[in-house]
Amino acid sequence: MPAPGKHRRPKSVSLGRGIAAVTTGGAVLALPVLGATTASAAPAPAVAEKAVAPVSVTAQANSVTKAAPTKHSVVFGESLSKIARDYSVSGGWKKLYEGNRKVVGENPNLIHPGITLTVGGKAAAPSDAKAGKAGKSAPTADRAPSAERADRSARAAAPAAKSAPAAAAPTAYTNDLDGWIKESLAVMAQHGIPGTYEGIHRNIIRESSGNPNAINNWDSNAAKGTPSKGLLQVIDPTFRAYHVPGTSTDSYDPVANIVAACNYAADRYGSIDNVFGAY
Repeated sequence: MPAPGKHRRPKSVSLGRGIAAVTTGGAVLALPVLGATTASAAPAPAVAEKAVAPVSVTAQANSVTKAAPTKHSVVFGESLSKIARDYSVSGGWKKLYEGNRKVVGENPNLIHPGITLTVGGKAAAPSDAKAGKAGKSAPTADRAPSAERADRSARAAAPAAKSAPAAAAPTAYTNDLDGWIKESLAVMAQHGIPGTYEGIHRNIIRESSGNPNAINNWDSNAAKGTPSKGLLQVIDPTFRAYHVPGTSTDSYDPVANIVAACNYAADRYGSIDNVFGAY
């Protein structure tokens, strides 16, 4: 059972007139404090300031995307579909091809290392701040002085980022018979496939006269439904069996056609250089 409570008469509290210092975000405000004559006097209303979260200059800068279109230099093994996926191109490879038709040519499957594609991009303009000098956002009006000092200190303390070494520029090949053979020889060297420029060129002239879209619709292979195609006149089953990874899967592609045919010739004859007739 609880003990009976003891009651005391409230004492009067006498407070003198003084000065209270209230800090708000580093600023000092002097507010008068009126002393109450009795314990029942109403307390002076407190002045509350809503803290303003500092706005990061870095966050503002990151809100702006690149406005200029991206330039992409094609490297070995890439296709329009792959590049469109890497850059999330709206409309896919067809949209990418449409904007680069003059560079690629009439066949979208024939893109070669060294050519430069333009990949379009949309800019997202900042909505809440006016642009200052290039690369910087205008400071906001409610930014606290202490936050400005903190940002400056952080930027001064951060070590300068080392620039990454420039990547070696890919070898550029011309989009003609000479360029196709040279590019094929580079791929063959990576995969240990023998063959020389002269051996490849000699067989191409005999097989297709240098036309990458050549097709034989009259011989025994054509009668079986597998006509010979491309620069070195390869049937589809042979092309698939000797296709070299990293090259196009289109048997009409000049480089893919040459490399697959040379791979087949190396397996059957030792080298394309040993071929002097139909093979």
